[in-house]
Amino acid sequence: MDNNAKILKMRKWVVLVFVSLLGLSILNCNRLREYKQKVDAIVIDDIDLQQVSDGEYIGECDMDLVRAKVLVKIKDHRITEIELLEHDHGRGENAEVIPEKVVEVQLLKVDTITGATCSSKIILEAIEDALKKGMN
Repeated sequence: MDNNAKILKMRKWVVLVFVSLLGLSILNCNRLREYKQKVDAIVIDDIDLQQVSDGEYIGECDMDLVRAKVLVKIKDHRITEIELLEHDHGRGENAEVIPEKVVEVQLLKVDTITGATCSSKIILEAIEDALKKGMN
């Protein structure tokens, strides 16, 4: 194979790799956009704790790139503990204080953590899911 043929073959490979990387980038951007839309659509409902029976309830929220699983303990219509069982978070580790805040104020309407807003909302949604499982 002469040098010109080698150069042409190498160019074809470079173009193929470039086009493949471009395609993967576009797919990743679409995935990120869809994730942000799902998270933006989360609305945390007020849960009347008087309607939640004593017990332990597992709640989950999975938004593909970030997910959370919690164990919520209820006694005498009060949240006594929230254990964060799983939190796949990317950069949202700072949101792991959300369960403590919810226990402290006994409400789901707590401020999200700056820089970890998506993880905050996903953890809150998982807590809401658990509480709804215990509703009468």
